[in-house]
Amino acid sequence: MTDREMMEFDVVIVGGGPAGLATACRLMQQAQEKNQEISVCLVEKGSEIGAHILSGAVVDPKALTELFPDWKEMGAPLLSEVNQDELYWLGSETGSKKFSSWMVPKTLHNQGNYIISLGNLCRWLAEQAESLGVEIFPGFSAAALSYDEEGNVEGVITGDMGVAADGSQKSGYMPGMILKAKYTIFSEGCRGHLGKELIERYQLDEGKSPQHYALGIKELWDVPADQSSPGLVVHTAGWPLGKEAGGGGFLYHLENNQVSIGLIVDLNYKNPFLSPYEEFQKYKHHPLIAKHLKGAKRVAYGARAIVKGGWASLPSMSFPGGLLIGCDAGTLNPAKIKGTHTAMKSGMIAAELLFKALQSEHPEKELSQYNDEVKASWLGKELEQARNFVPAMHKFGTFLGGAYNWLDQSIFSGSLPFTFKDMTPDYACTELASKHQPIAYPKPDGKLSFDKLSSVFLSNTNHEENQLCHLQLKDADVPIKENLPKYSEPAQRYCPAGVYEVVQQDEESVFQINSQNCIHCKTCDIKDPSQNIRWVTPEGSGGPNYPNM
Repeated sequence: MTDREMMEFDVVIVGGGPAGLATACRLMQQAQEKNQEISVCLVEKGSEIGAHILSGAVVDPKALTELFPDWKEMGAPLLSEVNQDELYWLGSETGSKKFSSWMVPKTLHNQGNYIISLGNLCRWLAEQAESLGVEIFPGFSAAALSYDEEGNVEGVITGDMGVAADGSQKSGYMPGMILKAKYTIFSEGCRGHLGKELIERYQLDEGKSPQHYALGIKELWDVPADQSSPGLVVHTAGWPLGKEAGGGGFLYHLENNQVSIGLIVDLNYKNPFLSPYEEFQKYKHHPLIAKHLKGAKRVAYGARAIVKGGWASLPSMSFPGGLLIGCDAGTLNPAKIKGTHTAMKSGMIAAELLFKALQSEHPEKELSQYNDEVKASWLGKELEQARNFVPAMHKFGTFLGGAYNWLDQSIFSGSLPFTFKDMTPDYACTELASKHQPIAYPKPDGKLSFDKLSSVFLSNTNHEENQLCHLQLKDADVPIKENLPKYSEPAQRYCPAGVYEVVQQDEESVFQINSQNCIHCKTCDIKDPSQNIRWVTPEGSGGPNYPNM
């Protein structure tokens, strides 16, 4: 057994996203208000806070205002308030129809919201947390859970440094540390690998609908000053996905003459030949979108899975020794297509409960009341009102599902006496390749559309070359023996970073994993039809380094 150093804290938080940082800030605010001393440590696998953060993002400032009422005076990076809000139906590669405001579900109206870089907001929140006394350790991945003798979570173990690809120890090998805590909070974001283990170990999702996901692909462009319209929000539905997949596109004008553009593709799509990345490249050629990018320069690229199951898929968020919060649990509000305010609120509720427990002479090991506190809050009410948004879209399709959601959200505020559920996991929706025809995607033109490798370059992704592969196959034979003949091995196409390839060696097909390219989107862990790929953390600080995303 490896000898490991140990550090002890009152609370350890895993993940430097909005949920984890809101937890840290609120905990220390209470400690200062009550003149109490508590120790809080936050670990983040990215090289810095914000390095792995990617979102559209249009943000509802509701939770931020609760956490820091004077955030404007404090200099929070919310600079572009929404002043134009447009939704279009794209009926073809050239056609578009703008929806009147009354036709848009009220949950999708963005008045009072802000277009931001979520990475920059997290950097700002980290500054506030550190000023309040939180210890933040970037570049340290929480690689494994630490359990006590009774099976309770007692903390996390950070990843070993200096392990070669064959498992041997390189010179300079350093074993990870045990970060022990009275309570450990998991805020890893969508499909957190430790959160996934906790849900399975403690059966936190028993009786729930399976979680559902989408893949969001995003680029950041510098546009000419005369084309910049800070505060403009454009959402689209329809083409290029059509009947092939649910989802939609977005284009947001930020400050500093920048535009963020992206496509969200629901991961319950059936056709194994569909490539979300290539669909996004097509999307940018639509005249409605292309006009915003005329004379512009692409400066950043990234992708991330999005948790979207909502109320029906929300697991129990407490377990012996800690809590699941934010997108690690699945608190995104799909009816608003927003998760930052809900993630922050989940962390703030957690902090209130944690502080009370830490002051108790006999604190409970499991804070099971957290689930009731979430449900009783505006967060719980939002998710309950939006409970049918995703299952209705899955059941009826984009157009009819959208019509139902307009009625449900705009007229009845989510109170219609129906509750739909989608009990089929996303990976199980993938159909056999024999039922579909391969899709001939156009070659990139180098102006609006680009190949995967040039895109990965813009994500500033890097991993140590000689290290254990963080994309683990449960069975190395499955990709070629099972997935290739059945599904034409869809990992080649659903991965937006060119990580997976089927290559020919000595006239045999070989499954090749280019783990150096991985941008940590987690799509492979979700969409692989055989559930044979397991994403785990690479060596500390590996992955993308997103600027302003």
